[in-house]
Amino acid sequence: MAEEVLLFGAWGSPFTHRVEMALKLKGVEYKYMEEDITNKSPALLKYNPIHKKIPVLVHNGKPIAESQVILEYMDETWQGYPLLPKDPYQRAVARFWAKFIDDKCLLPVFKAFYPGEEEEREKAAEETSELLKFLEEEQKKKRFFGGESIGMVDIVASFIAFWLRVLEEASGVE
Repeated sequence: MAEEVLLFGAWGSPFTHRVEMALKLKGVEYKYMEEDITNKSPALLKYNPIHKKIPVLVHNGKPIAESQVILEYMDETWQGYPLLPKDPYQRAVARFWAKFIDDKCLLPVFKAFYPGEEEEREKAAEETSELLKFLEEEQKKKRFFGGESIGMVDIVASFIAFWLRVLEEASGVE
């Protein structure tokens, strides 16, 4: 029986892009289901009734939500390209940095470039700069966060490399 892998996502979502990158690295074939996040499909609401958001990976009829949870599921489910290190300590370190990015970095990055009070944007930009220094120090002298190959932290941090430049350009901040 062939595996069925569906990914419910949205083009502009960095969370969807995380899952897509990992699926491609793992070599997993999947069907992409573009969602209109302002008018969610019945299928999305069925598969993610709690948060009602994307991304959702559906593997043989079983839904998994939240991008980092999906990445860990994928690493445990499909062999081949590893997203997390084998060593338990290094896995914990990778999980720490991935959580740091989502819990500490995402909101200040978007606040720094989102229309609003100039003072608030400046404060968020300063906070973003300080937080990114932690990431820069962690990656220092390594090609990727995990060493010589792309891993979970790189995938989670990918929004910084792509979207930060887009946000800078769109907001006029350089």
